[in-house]
Amino acid sequence: MTPHHTGAARPPAVRRAGAVLLTALLLLLGLAAYGAGAPDDLELSRWDSPGTDSVAVQDVLREEFGTGNPNLALLVTAAGGDVDAPRVRTAGRELAAGLAAHPMVTDVRSYWATGDPALRSTDGSRALVLARLEGSATETRAELAALSPELARETEVFTVEVTGQEEISRQVGERARQDFLRAELLILPMVTLLLVLVHRRAAAALLTVGTGLMSVLATLAGLRLLAQFTPVSVFAANLALVLGLGLGIDYSLFVIGRYREERRAGVPPEAAVAVTVRTAGRTVLYSGLTVAVSLATLLVFPFFFLRSFAYAGVLVVATAVAGAVLVLPAALLRWGHRVERPAPSSGAAGGPPAGRGGLWHRAALAAMRRPLVSGAAVLAVLLLAGSPVLGLRFGLPDERTLPEGASSRVATEERNAHFAAEATDTLFVVSTGNGPFPEEETEAYADALSRLPGVFQVESPAGLHRDGALAAPPVREPDDPGGRVRLAVVPTQQAMEGGVPGGVPGLVASVREVPAPYGVLVGGYPAETSDFRDELLRRLPLVAGLVLTVTCGLLFLMTGSVLLPLKATVLNLLSLSVMFGALVWLFQDGNLSGPLGFTPLGAIEPSIPVLMFCVTYGLSMDYEVFLLSRITAARRGGLGTVAAVGEGVRRTAPVVTAAAGILALTFACYAASGVVFLKMLGIGTALVILVDATLIRMVLLPVTMRLAGRANWWAPAPLRRLHARFGLTEGDPRPVPGTTTGDGGGPAAGQGGAAPPAGPGHARAGVRRT
Repeated sequence: MTPHHTGAARPPAVRRAGAVLLTALLLLLGLAAYGAGAPDDLELSRWDSPGTDSVAVQDVLREEFGTGNPNLALLVTAAGGDVDAPRVRTAGRELAAGLAAHPMVTDVRSYWATGDPALRSTDGSRALVLARLEGSATETRAELAALSPELARETEVFTVEVTGQEEISRQVGERARQDFLRAELLILPMVTLLLVLVHRRAAAALLTVGTGLMSVLATLAGLRLLAQFTPVSVFAANLALVLGLGLGIDYSLFVIGRYREERRAGVPPEAAVAVTVRTAGRTVLYSGLTVAVSLATLLVFPFFFLRSFAYAGVLVVATAVAGAVLVLPAALLRWGHRVERPAPSSGAAGGPPAGRGGLWHRAALAAMRRPLVSGAAVLAVLLLAGSPVLGLRFGLPDERTLPEGASSRVATEERNAHFAAEATDTLFVVSTGNGPFPEEETEAYADALSRLPGVFQVESPAGLHRDGALAAPPVREPDDPGGRVRLAVVPTQQAMEGGVPGGVPGLVASVREVPAPYGVLVGGYPAETSDFRDELLRRLPLVAGLVLTVTCGLLFLMTGSVLLPLKATVLNLLSLSVMFGALVWLFQDGNLSGPLGFTPLGAIEPSIPVLMFCVTYGLSMDYEVFLLSRITAARRGGLGTVAAVGEGVRRTAPVVTAAAGILALTFACYAASGVVFLKMLGIGTALVILVDATLIRMVLLPVTMRLAGRANWWAPAPLRRLHARFGLTEGDPRPVPGTTTGDGGGPAAGQGGAAPPAGPGHARAGVRRT
């Protein structure tokens, strides 16, 4: 052992390797058994935004009127083309009565019982039966799994198709579960095969996959445990699979690569593991902190759908870091000889052998020789790819989230094509207090609401109002005149398809803006989705600010530089603009929708870009930390900026390229999903990972550091003292030998500036810091 390593304290993975491995094995078995039941304990969600008017209206309708949003719809098509035919009327009433007898159904309205024109198609061939299933999203959708096949039927009188918000959401959740299982079957074999090719050692591939698999199982078990105390979305399991496997593999590649590097330098196995934990292990910890912080900011939102991804993200990071820093080093101590290569080989995980570079190393050197030309060319490509984001439009999801041919989508599209009104998306207006209220004031208010663009009719205690006048008698039992006033504003089909200014949110806003004779609240499904969107966008600047501020702080603690964290932020935002540009170009504008198998919506549901921002920003910083840790270590080892950048790229490019390719592949598996937002998450995240690991980290980062020169390492005196006290420097134990160039790039800059690693003695000679 060289003198450099003898005085270092041995980490737990070295001191008690056997105990660590045995504990990990027992934990893995227990976590696998417990985590297997996670999908059954996770929940589905609705578009509720706590504390808003729309949620208050839900409570009023349920508690005082025994009703609520009609979340189940039966589309009835008469065999003879006339829903008013006697035998169709009789069969329709029987259908509605049978549905009303179900214990979870609290309200049923049918065309044949009410004569409501909103429930009859324009050609009279179809009619609707609307119902309200009471219960949580998980309860109602679980019940619909059995009820929906019973309700759907084809007889000699009519055909019944099942749709409505709960049925659409149920089928989305069912597809997501199927995609999760399919991804499990696809990802593990593909990733294992790729890792065998990358490592060229089956043992190394299995250790890497095992670390990722342990993270997935531990995260699922953690989510199941959390679900006993707080709602956790079932979609968090999808993120746990791809992110747990991806980060576990990322971190394992970095750790194994560093271990191999130490062994090639002649360091004994035990010392090599200790050095690996102190250097690569610490970098993995910093990287994990940046990813965890990015995902933890989702806790700012009050929606358990998004908060669930924060739970999954933090658990994934904690378990992946623990596996890479504790369990994997213990495994390397026991089976490291099976991980090492008998002879150095270029281009695989672990870095190229001494004195040789790889493709990205040569590309970085070439870019730094002509930084303005290289930087401008790559910047132009990225800005062009991100330019579609300027046309980003936020919208609300609908049945097109499902693939063509899904039964609820088919029924919904048929209803949209044949009905003038959209009764399932009724807006409910309720008074804030009890009456009695003057009837003439209530009816005048209903008249005013009925005149709004996009309103088909308004149902009041006196009857149905259209175009500012009472047009038909009441279609429901009268409410208590001494209680709250309840009005039902039924929108047109055109309004729900964006045919009014501002789309659906614009319609909701216009209803709320009509002067009322007394205090009112506006709710219903359109109001719920609009309130969800508004609250999401209101908190978005806070989330973005937290992500940028905290990750900049972590990078400062790692580098001691003011400029490098700011540069990393700009580069990350640039790579994210490419992802958002792709989302707009593909999923909003519909390019390549045929080959990718989806229907463009013309807008993007805002919660998905927010989720993707937090996930991908953390993953982008992941590679930033890997690269900057090596650049900073080389700089502190005596190299100038240009030489340090070349050395950092040379050491990390093989690992980053392999890790990015595998992580991108795990996300890309969801490109085949039948659910549009999972397809968006898969394609968008895979794209940003590849762009970030190639054009950003291996070209733009070296170029910007070359141009900044000494300014890369500048910090005011107070911050330098802060970093000296609390800094998270990796502290590479092996100095980088060789002669440096100036930060501006002298004669040796074009050759990388960094000399090959020294032999077992780690000799250091002729190093001058500039």
